[in-house]
Amino acid sequence: MKEMHRIGFCRRLLLGIVFCALMAGFFFSYIPQELMRGFLFVFSGAAFLATVFWARWQGRQLSDFSNDLCETVDIMMEGQEPQNFFPCDETAVSKVQDKLLQYYEKMKDEQQRSRQDKQTIQELVSDISHQVKTPTANIQMISGILNQHELPTEKQREFLNLMAVQIDKLDFLMQSLIKMSRLETGVFVLHLEEARLSDTIAGAMSMILAEAEKKNIRLSADCDSKLTVKHDPKWTAEAIGNILDNAVKYTPEGGGVSVFVRPWQFYTRIDISDTGIGIDQEHYNVIFQRFYRGEEVAAEEGVGLGLYLARGIIAQQNGYITVKSKKGEGSTFSVFLLN
Repeated sequence: MKEMHRIGFCRRLLLGIVFCALMAGFFFSYIPQELMRGFLFVFSGAAFLATVFWARWQGRQLSDFSNDLCETVDIMMEGQEPQNFFPCDETAVSKVQDKLLQYYEKMKDEQQRSRQDKQTIQELVSDISHQVKTPTANIQMISGILNQHELPTEKQREFLNLMAVQIDKLDFLMQSLIKMSRLETGVFVLHLEEARLSDTIAGAMSMILAEAEKKNIRLSADCDSKLTVKHDPKWTAEAIGNILDNAVKYTPEGGGVSVFVRPWQFYTRIDISDTGIGIDQEHYNVIFQRFYRGEEVAAEEGVGLGLYLARGIIAQQNGYITVKSKKGEGSTFSVFLLN
């Protein structure tokens, strides 16, 4: 505010000097020579003093401006917000401070995201190390037994089969980790197209037919063959297949798994129900976290990425997944795809 008053005063002073000069020129022929000389002397002195005052005032303004900016930058470099910031003032300092503060907030957000990304990478590396450790140790142990002992052909074949199983687990883990990495880094590309949902569900169910037959689990699907939804058939089948795989895995022998599709106004709902062991309500959210496995299913095969990937794939298509379950009676996972 003081700066605005000073600028106004200087403007009025200069305008007064200019006005006096104009009036003197206009009435030049009517003013006595002695008076004119005196006026010119006073005018020249006033103009000189005004120029000196203006130059010194401008120098002080520039010095104050640079000091204020340096102080603002120093405070921001210390990770604090400037205290002498007045955004309502129409001054050059306030305008520059406002832009600096915007830049500071943007950099702070970038640093926060960078810290989160770093933490995510650390957690991911830790999780991968933990998951890879078991099959790798098993392969090393079997290899050591085969190299250090003379075993009968039948025993060698048995150990080689065990090694093949561990290699398959390691390959499955690597493939799942690659999918997870692509999903988290944003390089996961979906190709949405208007396609029949019945074909997608058929593709998903084909992934678990063999396991369902081994456990004598009944499979059923109810989907209108003419129903089409804009989605990525390949990856949507992968997501539904992951849910079906869990349903078969945690359903006892002789149970059932069903898929029921019904279109809504804005979404198409796909219910995947089973007669399995069920899920406690307090675990509804954590089951979608990567590498999560409940204590009661720790003995089952798996790495805990199926539901995590399923949710990520559906979310990439502006859809979502919900779950309802009752312990000991089964679960229903509902996939909602945007129409």
